[in-house]
Amino acid sequence: QVQLVESGGGLVQAGGSLRLSCAASGRILSISAMGWYRQAPGKQRELVAAITRGNSTTYADSVKGRFTISRDNAKNTVYLQMNSLKPEDTAVYYCNADLTLYGPIRTYNSWGQGTQVTVSS
Repeated sequence: QVQLVESGGGLVQAGGSLRLSCAASGRILSISAMGWYRQAPGKQRELVAAITRGNSTTYADSVKGRFTISRDNAKNTVYLQMNSLKPEDTAVYYCNADLTLYGPIRTYNSWGQGTQVTVSS
């Protein structure tokens, strides 16, 4: 089995910063794309940022210039550095990964359990 475990969420004032981490574990041969999504109450889940194994990145327009996604392939971990946070960034943040697993070999898409980020005004 595979697990994605997120950490780093919490409560912060507007203008503050948080750093989210997501570590993947299990029968992992490799991880291609990794990403962060968020879902605010009453809204659909949306892509925040994504990164390929070769470190090509994509960002939602609403977070460009404020958030930075990065990864450590040796640790199977993806990070999201969030600066200049706004109240509208309040949401549950989910990690996602496209994995190749062994035993047997197969591709698999996995989600983390989510971590709450709350930005107060």
